[in-house]
Amino acid sequence: MLRTDLDTHMFAAANCPPVRWRISDQPVPYDEALTTMEQQVAAIANGEADELVWLLEHPPLYTAGTSADPKDLIDTQRFPVFATGRGGEYTYHGPGQRIVYVMLDLKRRRQDVRAYVAALEDVVIRTLDLMNVRGERREDRVGVWVRRPEKPTMPDGSMAEDKIAALGIRLRRWVSFHGLSLNVEPDLSHYSGIVPCGISAYGVTSLVDLGLPVVMADVDVHLRTAFEAVFGPTRMD
Repeated sequence: MLRTDLDTHMFAAANCPPVRWRISDQPVPYDEALTTMEQQVAAIANGEADELVWLLEHPPLYTAGTSADPKDLIDTQRFPVFATGRGGEYTYHGPGQRIVYVMLDLKRRRQDVRAYVAALEDVVIRTLDLMNVRGERREDRVGVWVRRPEKPTMPDGSMAEDKIAALGIRLRRWVSFHGLSLNVEPDLSHYSGIVPCGISAYGVTSLVDLGLPVVMADVDVHLRTAFEAVFGPTRMD
């Protein structure tokens, strides 16, 4: 079922400076990224730094959110596993996947966690739309999904669909961190070591898997355009 009842356009704030927009060109180790996020969130909460969106890639790894079920870690030896304070279950991060860590002060924007998650989904959907891909929300599954009419139908007769973007957030003093991951061209076989987000009935896809010959820099441009449409202006950090 499509989620169409959420207002995702009320997060721009006239009194906020442009959000810093940072892009890392080399893979960032997960523990290093987590430390940086912690520092940035504290500075934003204390009024010592402007908000930040950080785009990066990680080396291959799995992360376990606060709802992760140990049985969903199928291959315990394949990649390092990091317990993390974000919401959600197990997910994969690795080269070819655009990680977007979003550090926003929701006290100055809108103190509504559910609507904030929907707004991040909206950023992904707008990004995909700029590349002529239809991304969709689902009432019972967080993330962004694409229909796959070329695949066999589901057991209930519905059209097959795959997940293209995952979301997991955390708030501290109403400043957000963690964020979303969008599959551009990761090795999709790496997902076989986990049950992604605890959902085994559906597959995982990427932009390249869907037949789009895109590169990360192109995706970044579209992400920034989509982010600004939902959250307001940015500036390069």
